[in-house]
Amino acid sequence: MFFKKFHNNKNKTVGRGILDAPPDKNAPPDKNKVKYIIAGLGNPGDKYFDTRHNAGFLALDYISQKYDFKINLIKFRSLCAVKHDALFMKPQTYMNDSGEAVAAAARFYKIPPENILVISDDASLPTGKLRIRKSGSDGGQKGLRSIIYTLSTEEFPRIKIGVGEKPHPDFELARWVLSKFSKEERKIIFEAFEKVYDCVDLFLKETPLTDIQNKYN
Repeated sequence: MFFKKFHNNKNKTVGRGILDAPPDKNAPPDKNKVKYIIAGLGNPGDKYFDTRHNAGFLALDYISQKYDFKINLIKFRSLCAVKHDALFMKPQTYMNDSGEAVAAAARFYKIPPENILVISDDASLPTGKLRIRKSGSDGGQKGLRSIIYTLSTEEFPRIKIGVGEKPHPDFELARWVLSKFSKEERKIIFEAFEKVYDCVDLFLKETPLTDIQNKYN
């Protein structure tokens, strides 16, 4: 299964807390090189690794394998990497404080909100369905809420990955998003990550967001 594949990846920082990451010997990337931020949201630590709430982290893991790079530079309270003029980051602040990391990177590189692409889970969408938005409210997703607060704007693009709706209305949302995907759902979410990869690739090629929306929404 692909979750096992991620665990066995040579990048040992995948899914782990920031203190478990090995020190990166490379110098921090040149400020002038970074034009975009691609932020995948989730919670650090093995117990959260393959939960629904970590869809953003898992999507970046998939993308990093496709692009053949490691997200292991420790900066901005995140695990980071620079590839294709973009800072790929997995905030290690825990989901609810994701904005602290994203805003710090945005200030450092002077990245405008429209060049910050956030990838998160969405428990209001069927598993594997993507919803791409140019801006908007947090929709109850606390990582997005934190980013909106720290950037002082809702005007940044995001890719929401459907992780399935609660099995019944009385089911606690926190318990649901911290649960793991079923065997059947894993195949569906894996296919969704390939679409997210394509979305990010198009975004970095400066494809109009409306074109990306028309293709995947």
